[in-house]
Amino acid sequence: MANDKTSHGFSDAPPGQFNVFKLEPILAKNNQPTTYRARMHFKITLVKGRGVFHYADKSVVIKEQAISFSNPQIPYGWERRDEILSGYFCIFTPDFFNQYGNVSHYDVFKPNGKHIFELDPETYEVAAAIFEKMYVEIGTEYVHKYDVLRNLAFELIHLAMKLHPSENFEYSKNDASQRVTSLFLELLERQFPIDENNPKMNLRFPHDFANQLFIHINHLNRSVKTVTQKTTSQIIAQRITQEAKSLLKHQNWPVSQVAYALGFEEAAYFNHFFKKHAGMTPLQFRNV
Repeated sequence: MANDKTSHGFSDAPPGQFNVFKLEPILAKNNQPTTYRARMHFKITLVKGRGVFHYADKSVVIKEQAISFSNPQIPYGWERRDEILSGYFCIFTPDFFNQYGNVSHYDVFKPNGKHIFELDPETYEVAAAIFEKMYVEIGTEYVHKYDVLRNLAFELIHLAMKLHPSENFEYSKNDASQRVTSLFLELLERQFPIDENNPKMNLRFPHDFANQLFIHINHLNRSVKTVTQKTTSQIIAQRITQEAKSLLKHQNWPVSQVAYALGFEEAAYFNHFFKKHAGMTPLQFRNV
Protein backbone atom coordinates (compact mmCIF):
# COMPACT_ATOMS: atom_id res chain seq x y z
CA MET A 1 0.00 0.00 0.00
CA ALA A 2 1.52 3.29 -1.06
CA ASN A 3 1.62 6.02 1.54
CA ASP A 4 2.96 9.53 1.14
CA LYS A 5 1.80 10.82 4.54
CA THR A 6 4.10 11.73 7.38
CA SER A 7 2.02 9.62 9.79
CA HIS A 8 -1.31 7.97 10.20
CA GLY A 9 -3.96 9.04 12.69
CA PHE A 10 -4.40 7.44 16.07
CA SER A 11 -6.53 4.35 15.97
CA ASP A 12 -10.08 4.80 17.10
CA ALA A 13 -10.26 1.12 17.97
CA PRO A 14 -10.02 0.44 21.70
CA PRO A 15 -8.03 -0.07 23.74
CA GLY A 16 -5.45 2.68 23.81
CA GLN A 17 -3.71 4.70 21.14
CA PHE A 18 -0.92 3.92 18.72
CA ASN A 19 0.79 5.89 15.96
CA VAL A 20 3.91 5.54 13.85
CA PHE A 21 5.95 8.22 12.05
CA LYS A 22 8.85 8.51 9.66
CA LEU A 23 11.49 10.96 10.87
CA GLU A 24 12.61 12.45 7.58
CA PRO A 25 9.55 14.61 6.81
CA ILE A 26 9.44 15.89 10.40
CA LEU A 27 13.14 16.72 10.55
CA ALA A 28 12.99 18.46 7.18
CA LYS A 29 10.62 21.01 8.71
CA ASN A 30 12.51 21.57 11.94
CA ASN A 31 16.27 21.60 12.49
CA GLN A 32 15.99 22.04 16.25
CA PRO A 33 16.62 19.24 18.75
CA THR A 34 13.65 16.87 18.85
CA THR A 35 11.84 16.45 22.16
CA TYR A 36 8.52 14.71 22.68
CA ARG A 37 6.62 15.55 25.84
CA ALA A 38 3.33 13.69 25.39
CA ARG A 39 2.34 12.97 28.96
CA MET A 40 0.86 9.51 28.56
CA HIS A 41 2.79 8.04 25.64
CA PHE A 42 5.58 5.50 25.59
CA LYS A 43 7.89 5.86 22.61
CA ILE A 44 10.29 3.72 20.56
CA THR A 45 12.67 5.61 18.26
CA LEU A 46 14.98 4.31 15.55
CA VAL A 47 17.58 6.80 14.30
CA LYS A 48 20.39 6.62 11.76
CA GLY A 49 22.80 9.51 12.26
CA ARG A 50 24.99 11.05 14.94
CA GLY A 51 23.51 12.67 18.03
CA VAL A 52 23.01 12.57 21.77
CA PHE A 53 20.07 10.98 23.52
CA HIS A 54 19.21 12.64 26.85
CA TYR A 55 17.07 10.91 29.45
CA ALA A 56 16.67 11.64 33.14
CA ASP A 57 20.08 13.00 34.20
CA LYS A 58 22.08 11.01 31.62
CA SER A 59 23.29 11.71 28.10
CA VAL A 60 24.37 9.03 25.61
CA VAL A 61 26.40 9.72 22.46
CA ILE A 62 25.23 7.88 19.33
CA LYS A 63 27.89 7.48 16.65
CA GLU A 64 25.94 5.88 13.79
CA GLN A 65 22.52 4.38 14.52
CA ALA A 66 20.49 3.41 17.58
CA ILE A 67 17.11 2.45 18.97
CA SER A 68 15.75 4.09 22.14
CA PHE A 69 12.83 3.45 24.49
CA SER A 70 11.13 6.25 26.40
CA ASN A 71 8.89 6.09 29.45
CA PRO A 72 6.42 9.02 29.66
CA GLN A 73 7.40 9.64 33.28
CA ILE A 74 11.07 10.23 32.43
CA PRO A 75 11.99 13.48 30.62
CA TYR A 76 13.91 12.73 27.46
CA GLY A 77 15.03 14.27 24.20
CA TRP A 78 17.19 13.78 21.12
CA GLU A 79 19.96 16.24 20.21
CA ARG A 80 21.13 16.04 16.61
CA ARG A 81 24.81 16.55 15.80
CA ASP A 82 24.64 16.25 12.05
CA GLU A 83 22.13 15.25 9.41
CA ILE A 84 19.91 12.31 10.35
CA LEU A 85 19.68 10.08 7.30
CA SER A 86 16.65 8.02 8.23
CA GLY A 87 14.53 6.80 11.11
CA TYR A 88 11.11 6.11 12.57
CA PHE A 89 9.31 6.35 15.85
CA CYS A 90 6.11 4.97 17.29
CA ILE A 91 4.17 6.22 20.30
CA PHE A 92 1.50 4.41 22.28
CA THR A 93 -0.42 4.48 25.53
CA PRO A 94 0.12 1.57 27.95
CA ASP A 95 -3.50 0.44 27.63
CA PHE A 96 -2.84 -0.32 23.96
CA PHE A 97 -1.29 -3.53 25.34
CA ASN A 98 -4.22 -4.27 27.63
CA GLN A 99 -4.44 -8.04 28.28
CA TYR A 100 -1.09 -8.49 26.56
CA GLY A 101 1.09 -7.56 29.53
CA ASN A 102 2.37 -4.36 31.12
CA VAL A 103 5.03 -2.75 28.90
CA SER A 104 6.39 -0.72 31.83
CA HIS A 105 7.61 -3.99 33.36
CA TYR A 106 10.10 -4.50 30.53
CA ASP A 107 13.62 -3.40 31.38
CA VAL A 108 13.78 -0.98 28.44
CA PHE A 109 10.97 1.12 29.96
CA LYS A 110 11.92 0.94 33.66
CA PRO A 111 13.36 4.12 35.26
CA ASN A 112 16.60 2.31 36.06
CA GLY A 113 16.58 0.15 32.95
CA LYS A 114 18.55 0.23 29.70
CA HIS A 115 16.95 2.75 27.37
CA ILE A 116 19.23 3.10 24.37
CA PHE A 117 21.04 0.59 22.18
CA GLU A 118 23.55 1.25 19.42
CA LEU A 119 22.96 -0.94 16.39
CA ASP A 120 25.25 -2.37 13.77
CA PRO A 121 24.12 -1.83 10.15
CA GLU A 122 22.55 -5.29 9.86
CA THR A 123 20.50 -4.95 13.06
CA TYR A 124 19.44 -1.45 12.06
CA GLU A 125 18.01 -2.82 8.82
CA VAL A 126 16.10 -5.50 10.77
CA ALA A 127 14.60 -2.84 13.04
CA ALA A 128 13.84 -0.54 10.10
CA ALA A 129 12.01 -3.37 8.34
CA ILE A 130 9.83 -3.87 11.44
CA PHE A 131 9.02 -0.17 11.57
CA GLU A 132 8.20 -0.13 7.85
CA LYS A 133 5.76 -3.00 8.42
CA MET A 134 4.15 -0.92 11.17
CA TYR A 135 3.92 2.11 8.93
CA VAL A 136 2.21 0.14 6.16
CA GLU A 137 -0.01 -1.93 8.47
CA ILE A 138 -1.58 0.99 10.31
CA GLY A 139 -2.87 2.34 7.00
CA THR A 140 -4.64 -0.88 6.01
CA GLU A 141 -8.26 -1.84 6.52
CA TYR A 142 -7.37 -5.22 8.04
CA VAL A 143 -9.74 -5.81 10.95
CA HIS A 144 -7.02 -7.27 13.19
CA LYS A 145 -4.27 -4.81 12.31
CA TYR A 146 -3.88 -3.65 15.92
CA ASP A 147 -2.90 -7.17 16.94
CA VAL A 148 -0.26 -7.06 14.21
CA LEU A 149 0.99 -3.69 15.47
CA ARG A 150 1.28 -4.97 19.04
CA ASN A 151 3.29 -7.94 17.84
CA LEU A 152 5.60 -5.70 15.84
CA ALA A 153 6.15 -3.44 18.87
CA PHE A 154 7.02 -6.49 20.96
CA GLU A 155 9.47 -7.57 18.25
CA LEU A 156 11.32 -4.26 18.66
CA ILE A 157 11.35 -4.58 22.46
CA HIS A 158 12.79 -8.10 22.36
CA LEU A 159 15.23 -7.24 19.57
CA ALA A 160 16.72 -4.55 21.81
CA MET A 161 16.68 -6.57 25.01
CA LYS A 162 18.91 -9.18 23.38
CA LEU A 163 21.53 -6.49 22.71
CA HIS A 164 24.05 -4.76 24.95
CA PRO A 165 23.02 -1.20 25.84
CA SER A 166 25.10 1.74 24.72
CA GLU A 167 27.63 2.92 27.28
CA ASN A 168 28.88 6.02 25.47
CA PHE A 169 27.88 8.33 28.32
CA GLU A 170 29.06 11.90 28.34
CA TYR A 171 28.66 14.61 30.92
CA SER A 172 25.87 17.04 30.21
CA LYS A 173 27.05 20.47 29.18
CA ASN A 174 24.59 21.91 31.67
CA ASP A 175 25.47 22.31 35.30
CA ALA A 176 24.47 19.11 37.11
CA SER A 177 22.28 20.89 39.67
CA GLN A 178 20.55 22.88 36.94
CA ARG A 179 19.80 19.76 34.92
CA VAL A 180 18.41 17.81 37.88
CA THR A 181 16.26 20.79 38.87
CA SER A 182 14.95 21.14 35.32
CA LEU A 183 14.02 17.47 35.26
CA PHE A 184 12.23 17.78 38.61
CA LEU A 185 10.27 20.84 37.46
CA GLU A 186 9.30 19.16 34.20
CA LEU A 187 8.00 16.07 36.01
CA LEU A 188 6.07 18.27 38.41
CA GLU A 189 4.49 20.32 35.62
CA ARG A 190 3.60 17.27 33.54
CA GLN A 191 0.98 16.34 36.11
CA PHE A 192 -1.10 19.44 35.38
CA PRO A 193 -3.64 20.58 34.54
CA ILE A 194 -5.90 18.17 36.41
CA ASP A 195 -8.78 17.27 34.07
CA GLU A 196 -10.73 14.29 32.74
CA ASN A 197 -7.66 13.12 30.80
CA ASN A 198 -5.36 13.47 33.79
CA PRO A 199 -7.63 13.00 36.83
CA LYS A 200 -5.01 12.59 39.57
CA MET A 201 -1.42 13.62 40.30
CA ASN A 202 0.80 10.70 41.20
CA LEU A 203 4.06 12.39 42.27
CA ARG A 204 3.45 14.46 45.39
CA PHE A 205 6.46 14.11 47.68
CA PRO A 206 10.19 14.72 47.08
CA HIS A 207 10.98 11.02 47.35
CA ASP A 208 8.46 10.29 44.56
CA PHE A 209 10.42 12.52 42.19
CA ALA A 210 13.79 11.18 43.32
CA ASN A 211 12.61 7.62 42.71
CA GLN A 212 11.23 8.53 39.29
CA LEU A 213 14.56 10.10 38.28
CA PHE A 214 16.48 7.28 39.92
CA ILE A 215 18.63 9.62 42.01
CA HIS A 216 19.11 9.90 45.76
CA ILE A 217 16.66 12.24 47.45
CA ASN A 218 19.52 14.21 49.02
CA HIS A 219 20.95 14.84 45.55
CA LEU A 220 17.56 16.11 44.37
CA ASN A 221 17.06 18.34 47.39
CA ARG A 222 20.55 19.87 47.19
CA SER A 223 20.19 20.55 43.47
CA VAL A 224 16.78 22.20 43.80
CA LYS A 225 17.90 24.32 46.74
CA THR A 226 21.06 25.43 44.92
CA VAL A 227 19.19 26.52 41.80
CA THR A 228 15.92 27.90 43.20
CA GLN A 229 16.81 28.84 46.80
CA LYS A 230 13.66 26.94 47.77
CA THR A 231 13.22 23.44 49.11
CA THR A 232 11.74 20.69 46.96
CA SER A 233 8.75 20.49 49.31
CA GLN A 234 8.12 24.23 49.05
CA ILE A 235 8.01 24.13 45.25
CA ILE A 236 5.67 21.13 45.25
CA ALA A 237 3.38 22.80 47.80
CA GLN A 238 3.25 26.04 45.79
CA ARG A 239 2.31 24.20 42.60
CA ILE A 240 -0.35 22.09 44.33
CA THR A 241 -1.82 25.22 45.90
CA GLN A 242 -1.92 26.92 42.51
CA GLU A 243 -3.75 23.96 40.96
CA ALA A 244 -6.10 23.69 43.93
CA LYS A 245 -7.15 27.32 43.48
CA SER A 246 -7.82 26.71 39.80
CA LEU A 247 -9.93 23.64 40.48
CA LEU A 248 -11.91 25.32 43.25
CA LYS A 249 -12.72 28.30 41.04
CA HIS A 250 -13.28 26.60 37.69
CA GLN A 251 -14.66 23.15 38.54
CA ASN A 252 -17.86 22.24 40.34
CA TRP A 253 -16.19 19.33 42.05
CA PRO A 254 -16.78 18.81 45.78
CA VAL A 255 -13.77 19.60 47.95
CA SER A 256 -13.26 15.88 48.59
CA GLN A 257 -12.81 15.27 44.84
CA VAL A 258 -10.34 18.15 44.55
CA ALA A 259 -8.44 16.68 47.50
CA TYR A 260 -8.31 13.23 45.86
CA ALA A 261 -7.18 14.65 42.51
CA LEU A 262 -4.27 16.39 44.25
CA GLY A 263 -3.12 13.26 46.03
CA PHE A 264 -4.68 13.73 49.47
CA GLU A 265 -6.20 10.59 50.96
CA GLU A 266 -8.46 12.56 53.31
CA ALA A 267 -10.25 15.85 52.67
CA ALA A 268 -9.29 16.97 56.19
CA TYR A 269 -5.59 16.79 55.27
CA PHE A 270 -6.27 18.86 52.17
CA ASN A 271 -8.24 21.45 54.16
CA HIS A 272 -5.35 21.82 56.60
CA PHE A 273 -2.80 22.05 53.74
CA PHE A 274 -4.83 24.62 51.80
CA LYS A 275 -5.47 26.84 54.82
CA LYS A 276 -1.77 26.78 55.68
CA HIS A 277 -0.71 27.88 52.18
CA ALA A 278 -3.67 30.00 51.06
CA GLY A 279 -4.71 31.58 54.36
CA MET A 280 -8.30 30.30 54.21
CA THR A 281 -10.23 27.05 53.85
CA PRO A 282 -11.09 25.67 50.40
CA LEU A 283 -14.78 26.58 50.85
CA GLN A 284 -13.92 30.08 51.94
CA PHE A 285 -11.69 30.52 48.89
CA ARG A 286 -14.39 29.15 46.56
CA ASN A 287 -16.96 31.59 47.94
CA VAL A 288 -14.76 34.70 47.82
